[in-house]
Amino acid sequence: MNQLYRNTEHRIHGLATPYGPQAAARVRAFHESIPGYAMSPLLSLEKLAHRLGLGAFLLKDESPRFGLNSFKSLGGSYCLASVMRDRFGLPEEFTFADILGTDAQARAKMVFVTATDGNHGRGVAWSARMLGAGARVYMPSGSREERVENIRKEGAEVTVTACDYDDTVRMATKAAQEKGWILTQDTAWSGYTDYPARIMQGYQTIGEEILSQTECVPTHIFLQAGVGSMAASLCAYFRKAYGEEVCICVVEATAADCLYQTARAGDGKMHATKGNMQTMMAGLCCGEPCTLAAEILLKQADFFVTVTDDVAATGMRTLARNGDTPVISGESGAATTGLVVRLMEDPQMQEMREAIRLGPDARVLCLSTEGATDRENYAAIVG
Repeated sequence: MNQLYRNTEHRIHGLATPYGPQAAARVRAFHESIPGYAMSPLLSLEKLAHRLGLGAFLLKDESPRFGLNSFKSLGGSYCLASVMRDRFGLPEEFTFADILGTDAQARAKMVFVTATDGNHGRGVAWSARMLGAGARVYMPSGSREERVENIRKEGAEVTVTACDYDDTVRMATKAAQEKGWILTQDTAWSGYTDYPARIMQGYQTIGEEILSQTECVPTHIFLQAGVGSMAASLCAYFRKAYGEEVCICVVEATAADCLYQTARAGDGKMHATKGNMQTMMAGLCCGEPCTLAAEILLKQADFFVTVTDDVAATGMRTLARNGDTPVISGESGAATTGLVVRLMEDPQMQEMREAIRLGPDARVLCLSTEGATDRENYAAIVG
């Protein structure tokens, strides 16, 4: 079922974090120096907004990002490059060319390892190849072959495990310790926070671009969360950019609702989702929250919402045929749009809509975080 938690107990106003427009400018400058960089489009879907009875509907489409079909390359590239920056003694402000100007043989000996449901691993593999390093990627049981092959095409060695995502993270961590590889994981835990923080910093480029692409200030922002790294990074960024009045909703898969459970518990502890997490939203199928992300979201997000697969399917079909600009959005990418559509059109979600205060004056911002990363499933849902 779809559930909502109003985050009044943990919410702190005016919180200072390292994620905001001033810090993000340096990150965006690095991304702009990478060959093939282009801002992903920010679409104003006016016909969809009119249909839903909203003041505006903005969609940031991350599928064209570096030709990798998702936003994840932003975090991976900045993290890997900043590790090399430190290794070779480059200044804090650096470019892609600065990295390539370092010792190529030394870079080739560096091996980055990560666990992934697909998009993050592809971003790390691509980043490693672009920077002249090696990559090893671990994927959970049941990973779609298309996602596996997309990572292998970037030159990474891929291992599909016999366990779920969270145990796969532990396998990648153990491999890094045993083999001297560099663990580049987009989730944090006690004793492992530096590299996840760098990945989160990389995602701020999305916020930087949005601010430069429109003068429309959203009243409502919906952010997908698996472990929560992207959601936390942009939540903190938009709090600095737009202030405390904007309503920020964190959206998870009902089958993997670790942030929702952590917020609802209210005991200051991280709460994992247990059992067999069955959802087609592979990018959101994470049972254990990123500690760094959870700490930010608990203090800065207004609502935590869980959605079922049928909501994501609604979003996929809606974006494909929105009446303005057709958008190919995958299962995780369309989850937030699907939620907004259902909130505005499903009578059974009226109470939730009223709690979030969506109406004719609302200016909504959603992210389509991925394209069709599973084309077979996309075709079955959208046609």
